[in-house]
Amino acid sequence: MEGKPKPISISISFLFLSLLAISVSSTSLQYQTLNLHSLPQTQLQSLSWDTQDLEAQLLGSDPDPNPDTTLSVQLHHVDLASPSSFNATPHALFKLRLQRDAVRAKALSLLAAVNTTVHRRAGKPHGGGRDFSSSIISGLSQGSGEYFTRLGVGTPPKFAYMVLDTGSDVVWIQCSPCKKCYTQSDPVFDPTKSSSFVGISCGSPLCRRLDSAGCNRKKCLYQVSYGDGSFTVGDFSTETLTFGRSRVKNIALGCGHDNEGLFVGAAGLLGLGRGRLSFPTQAGRRFGQKFSYCLVDRTASSRPSYLVFGESAVSKTAVFTPLVNNPKLDTFYYVELTGISVGGTRVPAIRPSLFKLDAAGDGGVIVDSGTSVTRLTRPAYVALRDAFRMRARNLKKAPDFSLFDTCFDLSGKTEVKVPTVVMHFKGADVSLPASNYLIPVDTDGTFCFAFAGTMSGLSIIGNIQQQGFRVVFDLAGSRLGFAPRGCA
Repeated sequence: MEGKPKPISISISFLFLSLLAISVSSTSLQYQTLNLHSLPQTQLQSLSWDTQDLEAQLLGSDPDPNPDTTLSVQLHHVDLASPSSFNATPHALFKLRLQRDAVRAKALSLLAAVNTTVHRRAGKPHGGGRDFSSSIISGLSQGSGEYFTRLGVGTPPKFAYMVLDTGSDVVWIQCSPCKKCYTQSDPVFDPTKSSSFVGISCGSPLCRRLDSAGCNRKKCLYQVSYGDGSFTVGDFSTETLTFGRSRVKNIALGCGHDNEGLFVGAAGLLGLGRGRLSFPTQAGRRFGQKFSYCLVDRTASSRPSYLVFGESAVSKTAVFTPLVNNPKLDTFYYVELTGISVGGTRVPAIRPSLFKLDAAGDGGVIVDSGTSVTRLTRPAYVALRDAFRMRARNLKKAPDFSLFDTCFDLSGKTEVKVPTVVMHFKGADVSLPASNYLIPVDTDGTFCFAFAGTMSGLSIIGNIQQQGFRVVFDLAGSRLGFAPRGCA
């Protein structure tokens, strides 16, 4: 009898150790390592390339053994394309990026708030088979807060940098003669030197797709005005676009003769929205209504990635969430965000109702390539911020920076442990790398929590949070996917 209690003592000890092991294991899953890299000290070099050599590479490089099913374009990187950014420090460029980002986020929110009519875009318009891909270039150094791709316009193709924008539909490029054109990296496109350029008549179905088309001498005119005050006006036409060896004919293209605003550096815009005039919609039969991109860390890497159209755009490792339709605004890619976890625990105050898209088309969450910092409705952001602050108490606080109100002084360190952040979408949990939410804002070791609040009902998943993921837009399946480590 005297020996019987011993097994109980041993069992209790074993249970305690087991619970402790579980606790330790759970704790290790709640944090991840952030390798620290401040903004570089040196100035970024200005853009420089041999145009003829670059065009030869773009037309001649195709690593895929079967170009009939998958076409790709050799990677190229651009450090600077805007003369106004030449010799600017990374710190100065970052501050300008945040200023432009605030303007864009406000413009998108205003557009959503007024419930603009169907087929409107992230501006305000007035007036099956083969795959192909094109390299995406980090646009931080371009001075526009956007990502760019290089493609050929016309026949023979004239190569130019175009802004990629999932919040826009209309495809347009600056054209000569210019009534007023902003400074761009390449010569302005001359439609008279393209054999494939065709003007659209006022009675054309394509012209009628514009929300408010103009007419001059029976030729269709377009005008697109953006919420930030930028605009482009000119002739509406069809033209051939060249991606590597792949040519896509008869794409509706705005040939802008009067273009003013925040487009400095690029020659125009490739609208990737869901509307009737976007490039994915126009070329849908060509690539099965599927495309994807992977955006590199704009402050830490000079390596671009690929924008891919076709079946190969769909990553096997992607987790998918259904696309949500907004009958009042068909351009944006709406998704259903149900909650956010910090440090392995869901934040209770971040409820699905905070992100609900109502019957009037208000609210909701969009995924946008042109916005940098993710904006959440104010109550959701405050709850997320407070949860992160509580779990990051070990980090030394730093003063606020620009729109960021949660910053840390990590100078002198090479790595730190930070709480994990997971975004919960309907059917898909997306675990963010630490570098996607704690980012450098200067050269002195200051890092800030890269989310912001908005008084608007519209929440926006920005490209900082998308970095490193292959973001898949499967329009045929009406779904959007995220594949981690998708830039390899």
